[in-house]
Amino acid sequence: MITCALTTLMARAQQIENQGIFLGGPLEYFEVAGRKLMMLLLNEGLMPGSKVLDVGCGSLRCGYWLIHFLDQNCYYGIEPDKAMRDAGLNILLEPGLAEIKQPRFDENEQFDFAVFGQQFDYIVARAIWIHASKAQIQTMLDEFVNVSTPSSTFLASYFPATRDEDDYQGATWIGRSRVSNQPASIRHRFDWIKAECARRKLTVEEIAEQVFDFGHHNQIWLRIRHMTAGDLTYPKLLPCG
Repeated sequence: MITCALTTLMARAQQIENQGIFLGGPLEYFEVAGRKLMMLLLNEGLMPGSKVLDVGCGSLRCGYWLIHFLDQNCYYGIEPDKAMRDAGLNILLEPGLAEIKQPRFDENEQFDFAVFGQQFDYIVARAIWIHASKAQIQTMLDEFVNVSTPSSTFLASYFPATRDEDDYQGATWIGRSRVSNQPASIRHRFDWIKAECARRKLTVEEIAEQVFDFGHHNQIWLRIRHMTAGDLTYPKLLPCG
């Protein structure tokens, strides 16, 4: 039964790819990549009534699993590429599921998390920070503070920069986007991210589990949360550049 369902999911993903729509990665990893994120969120305490914001939700590679699991009006996605989002809704999801679960979407490119007027228990940015500039990451951290509760969690994956020359200092998004088919990725220093979190009274830690992402074995998850009374260590604040 489960094998049949996964085969159907992959056939639908193939249909999306056949229409020339980007899946977020190679077809052969489509199912397992979404399932792995679902497992990570469950390990972080995800419940059916949790409100989740999926940043860069694409063709619902991860959203497919979340929409099935979450209660009605609990899944939210931001995706500037309307063709990708519509393919996920119209091809990937089973007929009638969206009407039942009522997922909500927005196409803004400014990482405006407040557009839904909701507070979120979980925000997920899978393979977003490996393309985002430092200014864009700062915006996402600010938005997390604005739309979260004291117990909320922000999960973001990134490539750590181990050398200064690998630490991206540009001002723009790098890689595939609504207007570019050119693949590329970038790196950021963990100590810079930690300092930016501290500015906002947030903690950040690397999760041991790496992102399952098509051979990019050094892309890892970050868990970001609000500081509590027990968080007494504030890192030295670092400039962006």
